[in-house]
Amino acid sequence: MDYVIRPVRAEEWQLVKELRLAALRDPVAPLAFRDTYEKAVRQPDALWKEWAAGSAGPGDGEKRQFVAVAPDGSWAGSVTVLVERPDGEGPFGAAGDIHQAHVVGVFVRPEARGGGVAGELFRAGLDWAWSLGGPRIERVRLYVHEDNLRAAAFYRRIGFVPTGETVPVHGDPTARDLEYAVARP
Repeated sequence: MDYVIRPVRAEEWQLVKELRLAALRDPVAPLAFRDTYEKAVRQPDALWKEWAAGSAGPGDGEKRQFVAVAPDGSWAGSVTVLVERPDGEGPFGAAGDIHQAHVVGVFVRPEARGGGVAGELFRAGLDWAWSLGGPRIERVRLYVHEDNLRAAAFYRRIGFVPTGETVPVHGDPTARDLEYAVARP
């Protein structure tokens, strides 16, 4: 694999924006993301700058976005890991029951899929979560749409298991997102 896996840098907000917009144009975006291209493209630059600054290393330690950078400098994919603590507000508004991390925004460009990029992005994200100080992260979780079979198969292959927990898909009361998690090694 010829990619460098690293955290985003605050000044790379335009690349963060471009990759997210590419992800939201992907054919599986309706299954993979709660956001839409139409909504995201209208966001002000200040939002993208804030996201990049908060996701960069060292950042505030509550989220980290990892990217796969090709030899030509282009970004092939990204994974973001958010920290959820029982004593604070979680990234989605509710505090977690345990000290855990939550993987969101998983995307690898179609031309880079199947070559190990996603696995390396996850390895970086999990290593970061397990390395956090303070109360130790006990598990890392993510949600996958019940019809996103390819993603679910990948998550199982790298060690995530279904927990049995589900949440309704925003905007579709008949669909569910399934929780997958991996415990601290």
